[in-house]
Amino acid sequence: MTNPEVALVMLGLFIVLVLLGFPIAFTLLAMGVAFGYYAYHQGPIESLSDVFNNNIFYLLNQNTYSVMENPTLVAIPLFLFMGYVVERANIVDKLFYSLFMAARNLPGSLAIAALVTCAVFSTASGIVGAVVTLMGLLAFPAMANANYNKSFASGVICAGGTLGILIPPSIMLIVYAAIGDLSPLRLYAAAVFPGLLLAGFYIVYVIVRVWINPALAPKPNFKDVPPKREIYLNLLTSFVPLTVLIALVLGSILGGLATPAEAAAMGATGGIVLAAIYRSLTWTKIKESVFLTAKSTAMVCWLFVGSWTFASVFSYLGGHDLIADWVTHLDLEPWQFLVLAQLIIFLLGWPLEWSEILIIFVPIFLPMLEVFGVNPYFFAMLVALNLQTSFLTPPMAMSAYYLKGVLKKQIELMDIFRGIMPYLAIVIFTMVLMYQFPGIALWLPDYFFGPYIP
Repeated sequence: MTNPEVALVMLGLFIVLVLLGFPIAFTLLAMGVAFGYYAYHQGPIESLSDVFNNNIFYLLNQNTYSVMENPTLVAIPLFLFMGYVVERANIVDKLFYSLFMAARNLPGSLAIAALVTCAVFSTASGIVGAVVTLMGLLAFPAMANANYNKSFASGVICAGGTLGILIPPSIMLIVYAAIGDLSPLRLYAAAVFPGLLLAGFYIVYVIVRVWINPALAPKPNFKDVPPKREIYLNLLTSFVPLTVLIALVLGSILGGLATPAEAAAMGATGGIVLAAIYRSLTWTKIKESVFLTAKSTAMVCWLFVGSWTFASVFSYLGGHDLIADWVTHLDLEPWQFLVLAQLIIFLLGWPLEWSEILIIFVPIFLPMLEVFGVNPYFFAMLVALNLQTSFLTPPMAMSAYYLKGVLKKQIELMDIFRGIMPYLAIVIFTMVLMYQFPGIALWLPDYFFGPYIP
């Protein structure tokens, strides 16, 4: 039954429960079933069997099956496995050290090394929590020992760790493709330049900030500096193999040689080969990688099941139509629509994670893109940039909590929040820049696949 008022109550109650600390996936699932039971009510309950005579149970079953059989989502566990294998091959440790030694004469060399390592590793894994956690254990102690400002150092790690949801092969873009019925190949191509641009802005910010205030990141005192030949040899052996693996995965996707799932399988195999080359391939590490992959995949899949069930009931009650009609009747210009949509998504990033925003709220805006004449791939890139803020915006700011979880008493949560604020401004600046120059997102997909035709 259509009842937009109930849909709004459903949405408001969900946000309150999330803010109170209830698990998001199962809160979505419980809310979807509870309100869906009301929405799909069949008639009077005269016997015990009538209690289960409700289409919400069929919807829940179908959503669970749809998640498991979706061919696009098959890439998720494979990319996760590639990331976990690479993490346990100790490649990241070697990469961070080599980058630091190569950039040692630049202002904030440790921070620059941390950002580049985050970008490369997050590209390989796409797991924000894993990147922030590992770099918190690896890079933060190095920066702390060099007397870096703790707030500054934590901001570098939190911001760098979120790049994995934007730079391909991004799990978030796979989900967006499934939700928006878009080509994951075009989405990957569209995300390459915005992702690299954002990472570049982060590095420029670090250099300029440290140049202005050197006390934030004192230059380390080197007792023993390896010869340049050794430094670049270490850089070559740590950076190149991982970069080549990522390039092969992306190249096979963009070149149309493989689907995302097939490329992910190739990446997972490549990760095992790299681990073997680095003599880090052990049965224990393989078991750990499989276990963590299964754990993360289960968490992601339950988020999808809960989000899609919630979104289906919310839409059936008329919630999507209510918001869409409200936006349409505002008689906005296309640029005003884009600003409003991105502002709503930005605000939703305070209490929610990217998966709930994508699955519940982005479908509200997708039907309006044709009305306002907005390229869906351009809109997707604005959303992808904006979703960086869902990991960086207090009070939820999950990257801050990931880092706090591994550093414990070494830093206060408010210090981490202060450190990530400048990167929020950089994300917003990048979005404005991309709006002014849409070719940043659209040139590469148009080059590979031709101009987009609705």
